[in-house]
Amino acid sequence: MAVETEAITVGGTQSLVRGYLSRISSQQKMGLIVAISAIVALMAAGWMWNRAPDDKVLFSNISDRDGGAIVAALQQMNVPYKFAEGGGAILVPASQVHDVRLKLASQGLPKGGLVGFELMENQKFGTSQFLEQVNFQRALEGELARSIQSLSAVSGARVHLAMPRQSVFMREQQKPSASVLVNLHAGRTLDTQQISAVLHLVSSSVPNLPLKNVTVVDQHGNLLSKIDELNINTGLDPSQLKYVQALEQSYIKRIEAILSPIFGHENVRAQVAADIDFAQSEHTSEIYKPNQNPADSVVRSQQTSESASRSGLGEGGVPGALSNQPPAPATAPVTVPPPANAAQPGAAPGTPPTIPLVPPNTRKDSTINYEVDKTVQHIRKPVGGIKRLSAAVVINHRQVTDQNGVTSSRPLTEAEKAQVTDLVKEAMGFSNERGDTLNVVNSPFADMEKETTPELPLWKQTEMIEIAQQIGKTVLIGGLILYLVVGVLKPTLKRMNVPAPPLLPAEQPDDGIAQAIPAPKQAPQVSQHEETLALARQLARDDPKMVANVLKQWVAGHE
Repeated sequence: MAVETEAITVGGTQSLVRGYLSRISSQQKMGLIVAISAIVALMAAGWMWNRAPDDKVLFSNISDRDGGAIVAALQQMNVPYKFAEGGGAILVPASQVHDVRLKLASQGLPKGGLVGFELMENQKFGTSQFLEQVNFQRALEGELARSIQSLSAVSGARVHLAMPRQSVFMREQQKPSASVLVNLHAGRTLDTQQISAVLHLVSSSVPNLPLKNVTVVDQHGNLLSKIDELNINTGLDPSQLKYVQALEQSYIKRIEAILSPIFGHENVRAQVAADIDFAQSEHTSEIYKPNQNPADSVVRSQQTSESASRSGLGEGGVPGALSNQPPAPATAPVTVPPPANAAQPGAAPGTPPTIPLVPPNTRKDSTINYEVDKTVQHIRKPVGGIKRLSAAVVINHRQVTDQNGVTSSRPLTEAEKAQVTDLVKEAMGFSNERGDTLNVVNSPFADMEKETTPELPLWKQTEMIEIAQQIGKTVLIGGLILYLVVGVLKPTLKRMNVPAPPLLPAEQPDDGIAQAIPAPKQAPQVSQHEETLALARQLARDDPKMVANVLKQWVAGHE
């Protein structure tokens, strides 16, 4: 029973639609079709508009050759893509970015216009030595360019090597040279350490290439390889400046860290100036100390010589055994001998004086060599030593709250300032010998006005703009659909619901059928079609003969 009811409903709907379509003109049918198509198209466009795919950059800043190869590969893989930034970037769906990159990498894309040592794999038989050398140089340049491009700040690089032909004569040897052109990302720069790394990378990759023969230039024509030379000549080293700043900040943090728990972080300000000695010096000295105490001296060598001789008159006579006797040990006389012509006491007068013996001449030499004290000192002063520190500390007045809850500020007492000074000296490692200075000041701080950032109005906020755009899209599409429904479909449906006049033959106006059929009554709750059907059924029941005659006339007229 339900199936029959459904079939009757569907059949009735189809007949009703056919009846509607038969009552409207061709122009109205065309307008109805266009209106329905426009509504469907607008709904589909709105759905697709709000469901825009999230695309991400697959590759950017690629050459035309690599771009064509990548597009061809994407077409083979059936991956949707589109271009952005004037064709400088290829976009694919975000869910497929990593998968596509891996697949393209397996095909060697993008090549980047650089060839490495894979160029040596395709060597042909019979290649000349000159061509082999050129291919090797091209491969080395490509490998160096790839290595430099791996830096985060470098988007592209080119390397040119000038490798002279080697000669067997040592005097004619020429050193190779290299030039590097780096293309940096927008807003990125290379610091001194990175430039030095590039120089050493190229110099270490090419045999016999000195560091001074490597030149680095950026895309704006700025010479970057001269920075190290300028720093050496002028004595300016960015690393030294960073060290000084880091050292000063370290002392500032130490001072504020020890005073902040006492006075509060916002009530303490400190600044430290450090005088650092970056001079490199070595000192070697040899010091010879005199022997102050001979008893403590060490004898290295000792030499003693002694000689004796006698001169003047002595015992004479014929040389014999007595005269050839060795001389007796020399002894100094106890008393002074009398003169030669003086007479001896107790001697008889006329007795000749006795000739005394002459003492021998003696000579004694002694040489003693002592060890000499020697001190050798080799002093190398450390680089970056602190020559002097100057610190300034400012402390805000203390905030005191009395019993009534009134807050007031008072300066520090001399005892409190002395304690603060001692704490700061201990924290910074104060040294009088070094000439350090410290100044502690207690002063009220000015009221710091908090910067109030004006709140952006809702119509300028990014989130509200995006929401408004989405709402605008939806309202625009809904408005168009509403206009088509109200302005096109509804009037068409109203015209379709107007009943067609009864088809009566013109030659029989007096048959009384028209007068017999009363005018349909307007019933807002009953449709016009149902009302017409009810009148026709009532007429058929009341006067079936007249209805039969009308049907006969209709059939005869159509024949």
